[in-house]
Amino acid sequence: MIPLVDLTAQYHSIKKEMDAAVLSTLESGHFILGPQVTKFEESVAAYLGVKHAIGLASGTDALVIALRALNIGDGDEVIIPAYTFFATAGSVMSVGAQPVVVDIDPQSYQMDANKIEAAVTPKTKAIIPVHLYGHPSDMNPILEIARKHDLKIIEDNAQGYGAEYLGRKTGAMGDVGCLSFFPTKNLGAYGDGGMAVTNDDALAGQMRMLRAHGWKKKYYSEMVGYNSRLDALQAAILQAKFPHVDAWNEKRRELSKRYNEHLAPLGITTPVEREWAKHVYHLYIIRHEKRNALQAFLKEKGIASEVYYPIPPHLADPCRKFGYKEGDFPHAEKAARETLALPLYPELTLAQQDEVIAAVKEFVSK
Repeated sequence: MIPLVDLTAQYHSIKKEMDAAVLSTLESGHFILGPQVTKFEESVAAYLGVKHAIGLASGTDALVIALRALNIGDGDEVIIPAYTFFATAGSVMSVGAQPVVVDIDPQSYQMDANKIEAAVTPKTKAIIPVHLYGHPSDMNPILEIARKHDLKIIEDNAQGYGAEYLGRKTGAMGDVGCLSFFPTKNLGAYGDGGMAVTNDDALAGQMRMLRAHGWKKKYYSEMVGYNSRLDALQAAILQAKFPHVDAWNEKRRELSKRYNEHLAPLGITTPVEREWAKHVYHLYIIRHEKRNALQAFLKEKGIASEVYYPIPPHLADPCRKFGYKEGDFPHAEKAARETLALPLYPELTLAQQDEVIAAVKEFVSK
C-alpha cells in the first residue's frame, strides 16, 4: 500500500531529534505555553519576517481569533474563495459575519483577484486569501483592493508554510497570517496546533489575550476569550522539525516536477506554478473528468488518494442560508468534481512514485 502521506517515515528520518524533544519537554515540567512555545514562536516569526507569532490550538482557531481581534462580527462581510477547506467559511460564520464567496482561477485554484472588487459592499470588512495546496494567492492586486476599500487581509496560510510570492513568504503580507500545524502539513505537529502572525503590536496583544480567556493578567478576564494555546509538547516537536522544513519543501517540489513530467503527456491536468510563485506542494493535485473512477482504480492497485474538497463551501449545508446555489461559482464546482490528490511526502521513494505513475498511465490507456 502506498499511503497519501507517511508520517511514520518522517518520524524515523529524524527519530533521535524527535525523541529528545519529547523527553526534554516531559522533564521540563512546562506543558502549557512556557519556554518551548516562546522559542518556537520566535523561530516562526524570524522565518516569516514578522514581529509577532502567537501559538494557538489550531489553524481554525487562528482564523477565528484573527477575526475577533480585528473586531469583525455580526453584520459584517468577509470575502473568501469558493474553493477551500470549510474552516475558512466556518470561522467567518462563527464570529457572526457572512462569508461572501468569489470564484477561483481554474488553473492555480486561488481566489480570482479580478473578481474580488465586484464582491465588495459597504458591509465588507476583510478578505481571506487562501494559499491553497501550497500555491500562493496573487497578493499584490488583493492588497491593492484592500487599501482602496480600507479592508483587512487575513491570510489563510494553513497549507502554504514556506511558499513565496515574489520572494516574500506567504502569511507575512496581510494584517494577520494564520498557520496550521495539523500533522499532515508541511510543518506538522503530532496533534492539533496553529499560529497567528502579525506585524501589528496591538493586534498581537489582542490575540494573546483571546487565546487565554481574555487575560492580560492571569484570572483577570478583560474580554470573552478562548482556551486556545499551543501546548509545549507540540511546540517542542515543531521546533525539532523546523530546521528541516525547507529541505522537505524542496523534496516536495522535486517529486511534483517529476510527477508533472510523467503525467502531463498522458493528458492529465497537472498543477501550475505561476511565474511569481514558489509552490510548496502541500498536496499534489491532478484533475481528470473521470476522477471517481480513477480514484477507485488506484485503490484497487493499493494506492491511496484523496478528494480535496468534494463540496465547495457555498454548497455546504451551513452556507445555504445565504442563498448560494449550484452553478454560482462554476470553476470551484468543476474543481470539486475533478481534482484528486496523489501520494506526496518528502520520504516518498522514486520506486513508489513510479508505481503511482504507472497506475495512472494504465487507467488513462484503458
